[in-house]
Amino acid sequence: MAVKQKTILAVEDEPKILEVITSFLESGGYAVFGAETGAQALAIFERENISLVLLDLMLPDMPGEAVCQRLRQSSRVPILMLTAKVEEESLLNGLGMGADDYITKPFSLKALGARIEAALRRANEDVRPLLAKHAFGDGDLIVDFEKNTVKKRGEEVLLTPSEMNLLAALVKYPGKVFTRAELIEIALGSAFDGYDRAVDTHIKNLRQKIESDSKKPDYIVTVHGLGYKFGG
Repeated sequence: MAVKQKTILAVEDEPKILEVITSFLESGGYAVFGAETGAQALAIFERENISLVLLDLMLPDMPGEAVCQRLRQSSRVPILMLTAKVEEESLLNGLGMGADDYITKPFSLKALGARIEAALRRANEDVRPLLAKHAFGDGDLIVDFEKNTVKKRGEEVLLTPSEMNLLAALVKYPGKVFTRAELIEIALGSAFDGYDRAVDTHIKNLRQKIESDSKKPDYIVTVHGLGYKFGG
């Protein structure tokens, strides 16, 4: 199912569920660290080289969204939310904190494995433009795909794998209008069966990081009724 060097942090407050997830992933070749609280998760993440985080949103000591937000302050690691919350706004809130994808409980282990593989594949096989480095707005925005960095006004900004995939696709085809369906496949994978608005949330996050005014964007432009294009 996966190469052995991939290390997953599974954050789940129900010991039996955590045990089942851990056993399943280890049988597939992953190394797994388990945590039952947000504090444990953050401590493990600090000392281990984590490839992907499975994050339950209902934790005993802090909301999973808060853990996600803390991780996003220093890392692009793919984050897959595990949630029993089925309300659209709750799921979008988690994406707004920087998560890449989600799976709602109850879920099959096969489905979980597929989501993990897809998230890791997206993180490692991003869409890449022909040129390695692009500069826009007289250096206002610099996208370096060789170094996997993005700078705004000289300061590096951290993008999630999904955000990086979106930006790469838009930069590669400047002026091309991407529909939400196309962007879902690029950023979240063809197996994604969630809300179209999830793409809007990723776009909103991306704009907040690279635009001077996210409400009047220069780079990620909305084409009403169609989708989005790159205007840099």
